[in-house]
Amino acid sequence: MNSTLRKLLPAIEAWPDEDQEALAEAAREIEAVRTGVYILSPAEEAAVAEGLKQADEGLFVDDGRIRALWKSAGL
Repeated sequence: MNSTLRKLLPAIEAWPDEDQEALAEAAREIEAVRTGVYILSPAEEAAVAEGLKQADEGLFVDDGRIRALWKSAGL
């Protein structure tokens, strides 16, 4: 670890959780570029688990709502 990061660690420990999570997200993205593997955050893991649960229950968004979403995004 370089000296700049080593010096920042004590300050980072005092940051609010929101700021620490933003830094963790940046680190996950850098690691994904380096390794080709993206590690989900706990919030992302929970969202994936919820999506899989809904899919298992047959809960899907209808095509009309998807078309409207794409249209609202200009796609």
